[in-house]
Amino acid sequence: MTDKSYNVLFLCTGNSARSIMAECILNREGGGRFRAYSAGSHPKGQIDPTVANLLTKLNHQTSILRSKGWDEFAQPNAPQLDFVFTVCDNAAGEVCPVWPGQPMSAHWGVPDPAAFEGTEAEKGAFTADVFRMLFNRISVFTALPLRSLDRIALQKRIDDIGKSSVADAPKA
Repeated sequence: MTDKSYNVLFLCTGNSARSIMAECILNREGGGRFRAYSAGSHPKGQIDPTVANLLTKLNHQTSILRSKGWDEFAQPNAPQLDFVFTVCDNAAGEVCPVWPGQPMSAHWGVPDPAAFEGTEAEKGAFTADVFRMLFNRISVFTALPLRSLDRIALQKRIDDIGKSSVADAPKA
């Protein structure tokens, strides 16, 4: 019996930092069980340079990354999504497209490295801290027994993941 592969979309406003990092993390840590994508409501059209630098240092494949709009994933030929996670507060409050197949969704908001102001070293440290927060949440998500949880229990678990690690959020 073949295990199901789950399609996961990470959303943010600019699709230049948080959602891009989450896409990279899940595609590496998901062990083939997940295919991650990212998009934004108002994509900036480029990856934040500090984020790109961090991902390169961590040996993530960055050549295929691009900042894109979320409307790509509401098209008929788009991958059928199983999960949609917003990683910024702005995208969580926006009216999202109707996702075919009624994917489960949750808000996993984290601070925005692209908006952080400081020295290059401070921005690099801040970006690394946000990466760690996303990595921790995604690690918990990938460890969930998805096949054995009913929809209500799974929704509670993914909501709880978004509420975790609030105390260790980096200070802007």
